[in-house]
Amino acid sequence: MPAPASTSPVILCAGEALIDMVPRQTPEGQAFLPLPGGAVFNTAIASARLGAPTAFWYGLSTDMFGVQLRTALADAGVDTGLCRPSDRRSTLAFVTLVEGQARYLFLDENTAGRMLTPADLPEIPASVQALFVGGISLVGEPVGSAMEALATRVAGDGQGRLIMLDPNIRPGFIRDETAYRARIQRLIGLAHVVKLSDEDLFWLMGEGDVAEAARAVQALGPRLLLVTQGASGARAIGAGLDVEVPAPKVTVVDTVGAGDTFNAAFLAALAQRDALSPDAVAALGNGELTEALAFATRAAAISVTRAGANPPWRHEMEGPV
Repeated sequence: MPAPASTSPVILCAGEALIDMVPRQTPEGQAFLPLPGGAVFNTAIASARLGAPTAFWYGLSTDMFGVQLRTALADAGVDTGLCRPSDRRSTLAFVTLVEGQARYLFLDENTAGRMLTPADLPEIPASVQALFVGGISLVGEPVGSAMEALATRVAGDGQGRLIMLDPNIRPGFIRDETAYRARIQRLIGLAHVVKLSDEDLFWLMGEGDVAEAARAVQALGPRLLLVTQGASGARAIGAGLDVEVPAPKVTVVDTVGAGDTFNAAFLAALAQRDALSPDAVAALGNGELTEALAFATRAAAISVTRAGANPPWRHEMEGPV
């Protein structure tokens, strides 16, 4: 499907874009297929496909893999004008299966994204109403500091922009857990909407009751906490709000990118309601929140029926899952 017509972005997604080197069997033996990916990259693709004008910011290399990433973003209609070309190489994540479990060789040192610093922050277009941040770009340095600095700037610029955070926690990538937890807590305090999988929620707050742990996170500052629970659906908790929606029953092919699609679809649903602001989110009622959650859950359900991170286009949301 051709990319939608270019318009001023209303959602800015900032965070990792990388190449997943996915194992494939060939007559000569195992090979690796390079596929564009990264949690925030996937969110930007999904947001644009769902009809929300979207921009992306990260370090994109001028190497062959960086070109592949830019092409995939352009094909979805994502604006990459904020991404300055970098001579550093692209991040590669080699995936292997050991007894059915995915293992990763993450080649990220001195890459175009990893070496972003707070000095590299772009000027954000006035049209941007919402910032989405998250993923493993919050883990390493100096890029983690750059992402935190971006969120801090947006929170204090007086423009009333919405900030949404999904840390998409990957414990295997974390080298300094104390520093990482402190950063996530600071970012939760800056964000208006925080999305966590149930696994992420319990990693942060300890095992226990979802609602109790969610309330503890919400007490740190966000107006709305979204908790995804896989096949059990999703839940939203805010001041005087506690909404749950079931997940559509589908045949799961691949869960890669499902949470990223959920994030994008929730933001796209808010954009359609002209609700991409902290005050608008705070004013959402149970009915409006249920509709936005259902839209996000439906989009994620469609994505898991496909191999790889392949979020739906807007027109695909109208038919059966």
